[in-house]
Amino acid sequence: MSFSRIIGVDFATDDRKKGMVLATREHGCLRLDRTWDRRRPFREILKEWAGKAEDMEATLIAVDAPLGWPVPLSEALQSHEAGQAIKTSANCMFRRRTDAIVQCTIQKRPLEVGANLIARTAHAALVSLDKLREDLGKPVPLAWTPSARGPAAIEVYPAATLKAYGIPSTGYKKPENRAERCEIICDLRRLPCMNLPECFTSELVGNADTLDAAVCVLAADDFIAERAARPADERLARREGWIWVRPPLAR
Repeated sequence: MSFSRIIGVDFATDDRKKGMVLATREHGCLRLDRTWDRRRPFREILKEWAGKAEDMEATLIAVDAPLGWPVPLSEALQSHEAGQAIKTSANCMFRRRTDAIVQCTIQKRPLEVGANLIARTAHAALVSLDKLREDLGKPVPLAWTPSARGPAAIEVYPAATLKAYGIPSTGYKKPENRAERCEIICDLRRLPCMNLPECFTSELVGNADTLDAAVCVLAADDFIAERAARPADERLARREGWIWVRPPLAR
């Protein structure tokens, strides 16, 4: 059994900056089915999409937000007192193993959850997952294999996924960058696994957060199809989190 429903979430602390889409995976092909109607609360829609499936075990939630912190950070701060030097290097404290690997393999450096404002986004994402567990009345663990039971979640990074596919991954976020988003959508539609119906074009072009949520779905497909790189140290990844992204396509 594998996941057949994917919820892509471009997470933010402010609901106005979030994006969310629902997709179906069948015979190795993704079809975008729905986008978030922002007139309804995010939590309400996430619960509906994750819990409305006849078989919740088939639902995977792909979240664009860090879902863990560097292990050396917690170890270094456990006994730290104000004024004392910290012997652990800044890179080890603020950057997770998965962040370093993504930078090395994709040449795209994720924001450092131990040092940047992204920490608030990570905290909010974890709270949101906990509320979903409460709403559904069942666990929503992180998935580590595509055969895992759902509902489950994984961490993804849309910019890294775009770059891995050779698609532009910068300069498309601002409202005025409509042409850049059009180019990304055209490139996504050229992928054999992606079906983005024309009825969603206007929203994907008009909202970068919704577009990122659609790319989260692509990253989830890489996880399900086992194209994404696995952690060499799964024990560490289970503590720090792991960004599921495929290796770059050969050019």
